[in-house]
Amino acid sequence: MKQTRPIVWGIAIIALGVIFGGNALGLFNFDIFFDGWWTLFIIIPSAISLVTEKEKLSSLGFLIAGVILLLAAQKVFDYDVAWKAILAVFLIIAGTTIIIKSVFRSKNDQEVAKKIKEAEKEDKPMDSQIAVFSGSDRVYNDEVFQGAFLTAVFGGVNLNLKKAKFEKDTIIKAFTLFGGIDIVVPDDVKVKLKSGFIFGGLSDERKNATEKGKYTIYIDAAGGFGGITITDKEDK
Repeated sequence: MKQTRPIVWGIAIIALGVIFGGNALGLFNFDIFFDGWWTLFIIIPSAISLVTEKEKLSSLGFLIAGVILLLAAQKVFDYDVAWKAILAVFLIIAGTTIIIKSVFRSKNDQEVAKKIKEAEKEDKPMDSQIAVFSGSDRVYNDEVFQGAFLTAVFGGVNLNLKKAKFEKDTIIKAFTLFGGIDIVVPDDVKVKLKSGFIFGGLSDERKNATEKGKYTIYIDAAGGFGGITITDKEDK
């Protein structure tokens, strides 16, 4: 899907260029500045995400919202009705997402949830990073990592474990709301992920993921209108 995404965006940009060029040359007259043209900034990215992203429901929700706003701009119905309809759509999709993730839990999700509960019962001290309308950065340099709680609300959290030391399996509980969390993991440590998002998502961008590491990081990622990224590459 990562290869499909730029292709779809490329086609969309080419189509826009053809429209502008055709209008300028008088080949046709396609007015893109119609009533509600601004809704295309919602509709087009949502439609592309619906094709390229794994998380379909959130993209579908924004696509439907864009279409509803377009119809309101075209005076098919009032904006008051449009906003109520959009709220209804988001509530239905949010509820559906919760039900699907609860009923169809994979063995991997069950394993991660079990490890998280076991670690919490041990009641051992773990690092805590909280960013509310702010940012938080933590880099481990030859330090032992024993687990972490990460929270980003309208902010960003960065946890760099590339040079961390591991003495046992560890857990990370990460939650974001209208924010972002980046976690850099070592190449020689296994990572098992469990996610639960409403209008957001977990992105695993590791290039050298291994299944032969001695230790495992169990990551429970959740949130809404935000994203959490797992990578093994440090920003230069």
